[in-house]
Amino acid sequence: MLCIYRQQTLHIDGVALERIVDAVGTPCFVYSRAALEANWQSYERAFGARRHRVCYAVKANDNLSVIRTLARLGSGFDIVSGGELERVLAAGADAEDVVFSGVGKTAVEIEQALSAGVGCLNVESTVEVERISAIAERLGRVARLAVRVNPDVDARTHPYISTGLRDNKFGVPIGDATELYRRIAEDPHLQAHGIACHIGSQLTDATPVVEAVSHVVRLAETLAGEGIVLEHVDIGGGLGIRYEDEQPPAVADYIAAVLAVIPERYTVVVEPGRSIAGPAGVLLTRVEYLKRTATRNFVIVDAAMNDLLRPALYDAWHDVLPVRESDEAEARIDCDIVGPVCESGDWLARGRTLAVSPNDVLCIRDTGAYGFVMASNYNARLKPAVVLVEGDQFRVIRSRETIEALYGDERELLED
Repeated sequence: MLCIYRQQTLHIDGVALERIVDAVGTPCFVYSRAALEANWQSYERAFGARRHRVCYAVKANDNLSVIRTLARLGSGFDIVSGGELERVLAAGADAEDVVFSGVGKTAVEIEQALSAGVGCLNVESTVEVERISAIAERLGRVARLAVRVNPDVDARTHPYISTGLRDNKFGVPIGDATELYRRIAEDPHLQAHGIACHIGSQLTDATPVVEAVSHVVRLAETLAGEGIVLEHVDIGGGLGIRYEDEQPPAVADYIAAVLAVIPERYTVVVEPGRSIAGPAGVLLTRVEYLKRTATRNFVIVDAAMNDLLRPALYDAWHDVLPVRESDEAEARIDCDIVGPVCESGDWLARGRTLAVSPNDVLCIRDTGAYGFVMASNYNARLKPAVVLVEGDQFRVIRSRETIEALYGDERELLED
């Protein structure tokens, strides 16, 4: 468990969270370097002697220090934009270790990727392949591709993060993929390097993934019979974490189940994001007011939906702990934890029971993934600071946004 009480004060690793609040203020995201490393290494160990690449999904948390921490372990990276490519390169990673996914790559992004020398582009349509071919020809490059196949398998997760059904925008229908591979094989500017699938996020059961990968492997074997021999099978990411009462499989069990249906001649690529970064981070927020109404008790805090969007967007559940533990059980109240943003959907946790007072600091757990990376400036709110804990020390890895940075790009308009 990332957060532990010592002398009634919540700690991450060797650091009392009160120390961070005193130094940095709130709202504030806090990540544990030890947890990031351990979570990534759980994937690395799970493969044993099998040829593989663990490519961290940058969309989960794109902080440069997080990327650099994983790059130093030997991680590859799964990206979905040119901006993420620049962040990976700025953090010191090698473009050869990058897989570029995404359904809507622009011509600029494709040129950027080919010029940098990314390891593979996961393609999702015939028109995308045609665009990549034209750009590769102009640049005098050979683009390495993997077709992301849509196997029409239900991931049994939230509909917003389910990506492997025929009605989703992602991937090439499995019935159309063979012809697309033939098109790639005939093009001197393209190389069919692998095959990919990704059926969704926050997966808590390996069964649909194994089913999807089985379909993909059968297709790869059929292609090999035609002389189109692929180097790798990309199983995507999406393994879930426990936010409330979910019971996702252990990483080792999950990987073992998938490896059982993939012949050993293929390198296996996996793209975890949430399961590496999610449990490694928390959001700290200070209580501003207790507001009691005839039907509810509201704990109004200084963090909001612009800092942590998941509850408003997905009706997501995050555990909430007081940074300073209280012995006063009678002081506990049933409450909703809400922010100051002018939306009724601005809530961080509902139906909780806490002993809480104004000026207390709360810790919202498992926010290392899809937390800061989805933050916005709605209501002209400043993005929070971000801190990395390293043993018994901590350092700011992203400063709290300033008012000047918030509107600096608009100054010329004010001068007209």
